[in-house]
Amino acid sequence: MLTDLGLDALWEYRSTYVRPDDFDSFWDSTLAEARSLDLDVEAVPVETPLKTLDVHDVSFAGFGGDRIHAWLRTPKGQSGLPAVVQYHGYGGNRGSAVENLTWASAGFAHLQMEVRDQRGGGGFLTRGIADRSTYFYRRVFTDAVRAVDAVRALGSADVAVIGNSQGGGIALAVAGLVPDLAAVHSQAPFLCDFRRALNVCGRPPYTELTKYIADNRRSDVFPALSYFDGVGFAARATAPAWFSVGLMDDIVPPSTVFGAYHAYAGPREIAVWEHSAHEAGGSDDLDIALDAFRFRLLEKP
Repeated sequence: MLTDLGLDALWEYRSTYVRPDDFDSFWDSTLAEARSLDLDVEAVPVETPLKTLDVHDVSFAGFGGDRIHAWLRTPKGQSGLPAVVQYHGYGGNRGSAVENLTWASAGFAHLQMEVRDQRGGGGFLTRGIADRSTYFYRRVFTDAVRAVDAVRALGSADVAVIGNSQGGGIALAVAGLVPDLAAVHSQAPFLCDFRRALNVCGRPPYTELTKYIADNRRSDVFPALSYFDGVGFAARATAPAWFSVGLMDDIVPPSTVFGAYHAYAGPREIAVWEHSAHEAGGSDDLDIALDAFRFRLLEKP
C-alpha cells in the first residue's frame, strides 16, 4: 500500500528545509582540512577466480586521515576507464571481492567504498549529533568525497556516483560537494528532508532519531542535521542525475525523495515505481542507469 502522499501530491510537494547560511563554508573548510592530508592511495591486487575482471583492494586516507577501504573492479587488463563510485546501504559493507560485478562487467572502473564502522551495526544516525563538527556523517561524506579523489588518482578522469538508500543519500552529498562529476544515480535516497522523514516514518533507521529526541527530551538536533540534509546538497549539485522512488517504501518516505529531487539544481530525471518498496525498481531501475551512464561515459557523443 502507499506509505506517504499520492503521486499527484508528490509532484507538488516541496521540502520546507532551509539551508544554513554557512553551509558552504562549513563543507569547504571540512574538505580543505581533509585534502591537506596525503591521500595515500594503495591498490593491492586480489586473486579471484574471475576471468574477465581484475580486482584490487584499495585504501586511502579519509576524514582525519583514517584508513578507508574499497574494492576496485575493472575489466581485465584495462585502466584509465570512466569510473563509477558506489556507496552501500545503512549498516552494510562492501561485501566480498567477487560480488557486485555489474558495473565492471559493463566496462567501467567500479570503486565500491565501505562506510566506516558499519559492518552490521546501528545507531549511526545519532552518533556525535550534539554538534555538527562531531556528527558521524561529517566523516562519512568526507570519506565519500575522498573516494572520488582516490579513483581519480588511480587514473579515472570521468567519475559518476551511485547508491541505494544510505548509499543514495551519500551519492547526493558527494554530488553537492564535487562540482565536476559525470553523473549521479540515487535510488530511494536516505538522509533527505529530515523533518519530513521524522514526521511520517515509523520504521528504522529514522526511528533512531525519533527515539533519541524522545529519550533525551530534546528537539534541537535539527540545526546540526541541516548541514547533512540531502535537500541541501541537491541544491548545489549540477551533474545529470537519475533518481528512483518506490511509492510503497516504508523505510524512506517517498516525499523525502521528491523533496531532494525537486531541489536538485542540475538536469534530473526520476523513475517512479508505483508498486515498489525500498528497492525502488531494483534491477529494472539499474537498467535505466546502465543505459544512461553508458551513453554519457562510455559512448560520449
